Amino acid sequence: MDWTRRAAQLADSVTDPDSRWLAPVAHTPRHELVPRWWEYDDRAELWVLRDGASDPEAWARVAYSDTSVVTRVGARHADHGTPGEYADGMATSSSTLPSLVVRMLRHGRLGPGLATLDLGTGAGGLAAYAARRLGDQHVTSIDVDPYLTEAASERLARMGLRPTFHAVDATAEIPGHYDRIVCTVAIRPGTGLRTVLGALHEGGRLVTTLAGTSLILTGWKHKTGELVGCIERGGAEFMLTRSGHDYPPALSELFAVASDQAGDETGTGRYPVMDVANAWEVRSMLEITTPGVQSRYSTHDRRRTLLLIHADGSWARAIGEWTDPPTVHQGGPRRLWDALERIRGRLNMEGALPLYGAHARVTPDGVVHLSRGQWSGSLGEE
Repeated sequence: MDWTRRAAQLADSVTDPDSRWLAPVAHTPRHELVPRWWEYDDRAELWVLRDGASDPEAWARVAYSDTSVVTRVGARHADHGTPGEYADGMATSSSTLPSLVVRMLRHGRLGPGLATLDLGTGAGGLAAYAARRLGDQHVTSIDVDPYLTEAASERLARMGLRPTFHAVDATAEIPGHYDRIVCTVAIRPGTGLRTVLGALHEGGRLVTTLAGTSLILTGWKHKTGELVGCIERGGAEFMLTRSGHDYPPALSELFAVASDQAGDETGTGRYPVMDVANAWEVRSMLEITTPGVQSRYSTHDRRRTLLLIHADGSWARAIGEWTDPPTVHQGGPRRLWDALERIRGRLNMEGALPLYGAHARVTPDGVVHLSRGQWSGSLGEE
């Protein structure tokens, strides 16, 4: 495979000509980090395993495109599977799209001699880029999955890169202290963020996304122990941190209730059904106002359906034809559709939500306090 030409083209597309990250991207053989991968089959609604060695053209196309490449579904590593086999479940590890990796590194303000932590090894792409630019003695990478850190360590070593790897649960402990921490997993405000903040030196900088949102938080740690910064203008999505082999099971029984029960209250929605999971800023505000809401969206012909559920037993179902006002059923202690409509009403009235660009302050307990203008909100409070 002529990977050098492809990697150079990738670097040109995801960095600027004068970027300090152009050379690290151009000199990293990304295909070696993803010898096998899971590809979603829309017709089967399952993941199918692909093998690079048996299809070099597909391997090159996938590895040197600016896309995320899924390498683990549930507890099943692509490396351990049989080409053509299927898997069901959530993606639990990937090689993040290079443009997003570069963006997170830029937010990190990395520089010579700064001890840098890559939180969320995955396939090892960020660790490779950082080690090429900073020197591998300044880079540490951690992941909850021992196989991922072992595989990344071996693959980077073959490239002449030897950053330090640890297999640890970052929600409970992080070995060492760092000048820069860049997270390519979404950190939960509260306990999870408290652990990360504790591993950051005074004067250090943190870059992370916040679990349940698309918000990128950046900030500097002050001598008070607080992190002070902002929510960046552009959003991003990363997988959640996890403590075990897989994520906890979805609230499938409650989704079943939301799918067919009549509900305590039935009415007509003000706004058309939307795919909340992909309406990033709306979903982020919903997580702030009603933490822990899960959603499922589907379409059939022109019919749109949205299910919202919460672990407290609340649920909502909205069904509508394309842009027509939907019929809404709601049950449980809270009215989840009403919470969503309040957010959409604010968006329509003001033209934007106050999240991107908001001032952020993270207290040592990991609680995130946000404010912009007259608005304020928080994430991670018990």
